[in-house]
Amino acid sequence: MFARLSTYQGSPVPAEGDLTANWEAILEQIREVSGFRGVYYLVDRASGKATSLTLWDDEQAMQASEDRATRLREEVAHREGQRVVSVERFEVGFGHVEP
Repeated sequence: MFARLSTYQGSPVPAEGDLTANWEAILEQIREVSGFRGVYYLVDRASGKATSLTLWDDEQAMQASEDRATRLREEVAHREGQRVVSVERFEVGFGHVEP
């Protein structure tokens, strides 16, 4: 499995701010990409820093998603008043999520 880690910077997010607004539409777009396995969106409300982690079956699937991922990243950053700071790619060594 492979992962793409994108980091964003924006303004602080109020405690009552909805972090899930508009994500269903984004998720539907990314779910259409072959090899997609999952996504996490992590936010530090106080600093305005956010990170998205997408998971892919293999390196080829991740690479094939690059164009769409770039468009979605820019769309999300613009909508949320953020800028894309970095995009990194990794092979997943191991993972575990409790059911």
